[in-house]
Amino acid sequence: MLTFTWIFLVAVALHFTIESWLEARHGKHVASHRDVVPARFADAISLKAHQKAADYTLAKLRIGKWSGLYGLVLLFIWTLGGGLAWLDGVWTAVGWSSLWMGTAFLISFAMIGTLLDLPFSLYNTFVLEERFGFNRMTPKLLIIDMLKGIVLMLLIGVPIAAVILWLMASSGDLWWVWAWAFWTGFSIFMMWAYPTLIAPLFNKFEAMEEGETKAGIEALLSRCGFESKGLFVMDGSKRSSHGNAYFTGFGKSKRIVFFDTLLKQLTVHETEAVLAHELGHFKHGHIKKRMLVMFATSLAGFALLGWLSDQLWFYQALGVPQASNHALLILFTLALPHFLFWLAPLSSWFSRKHEFEADAYAASHANAADLITALVKMYEDNAATLTPDPLHSAWHDSHPPAPVRVAHLETVMGTEEGMKTA
Repeated sequence: MLTFTWIFLVAVALHFTIESWLEARHGKHVASHRDVVPARFADAISLKAHQKAADYTLAKLRIGKWSGLYGLVLLFIWTLGGGLAWLDGVWTAVGWSSLWMGTAFLISFAMIGTLLDLPFSLYNTFVLEERFGFNRMTPKLLIIDMLKGIVLMLLIGVPIAAVILWLMASSGDLWWVWAWAFWTGFSIFMMWAYPTLIAPLFNKFEAMEEGETKAGIEALLSRCGFESKGLFVMDGSKRSSHGNAYFTGFGKSKRIVFFDTLLKQLTVHETEAVLAHELGHFKHGHIKKRMLVMFATSLAGFALLGWLSDQLWFYQALGVPQASNHALLILFTLALPHFLFWLAPLSSWFSRKHEFEADAYAASHANAADLITALVKMYEDNAATLTPDPLHSAWHDSHPPAPVRVAHLETVMGTEEGMKTA
């Protein structure tokens, strides 16, 4: 067995062990606090709702454990078990050129992966989400979504895969620079194309109706100096009762989208406060910062790909006997997460820092008390636990836990009151 095979096995084992330990901590912590609503939320959230959130969290952890084991088995089948080598042999026997054979390899791997993930996807949707009252998906809609996804994969995935493989084969030793530039350009294009061309294929987006909510939002946008393509309501209730709101696009294609479920949950002023939080992300440049980080890390990834492309040991150690550009891309995608999982806490820390900054911005342009009540409603309606394990949360959560986030907002409120009376 090659040295890198052992390194890979150790990395995977370490990743799986740490994740299992964190999940066990999280489950124990949530279960131990199941029967008492945190004092700060006792007047707003019933014990029944708190217990539902705990049970929902524990149920997701249980299915996540089995999903993780299943994914681990698939990883070893694809790599050391010879699955990728087999798939490569299937397409090699077809006799196509290396470019189109490689493209077929990549697309078929993606499609097989989607099918292999289907059992857990179906369970999550029609058993787990259904049990807790969140699912609105129907089998017919699921099939339609899958067919649309396959068509999009072919229309978008085939050209992308073909161009990347062509650049790898024809651009010399610095092919990875050109491939990165192409990928970056495509990513920017998708930021424009997704809200205007792709998202409407799956959901209906309607301009927000005139009324108190729209008037309040437009007044907020004016105060914040923000311009957008428009305010839209998305039929999120078509698939789930979970609520959300988000920005999408950039430049003149920026859109503000509210799930219809969210608008039903919140008052007008609470909706304004939630939007002010999202505006805070924009005003603090969080979106641009995340894009720059994404582009920088992808450049590092392509540079590493460029070096690994000539290292036969990398392929052989992961179950592929011969080097090829298409196998390199898949092996890299499968192996890398197990070597970089320790960066998750750093990423989560930066994300939570951005959330605090956006909350502070919202408190200065809307009512912080409205944002607090909105957050409490969203935690309750989405059955998000109020008592996550602190270490698990620090490792994984992009948003601060509810008690921490509310306490921060209350501190901001107190500071502002102090400034007014000074």
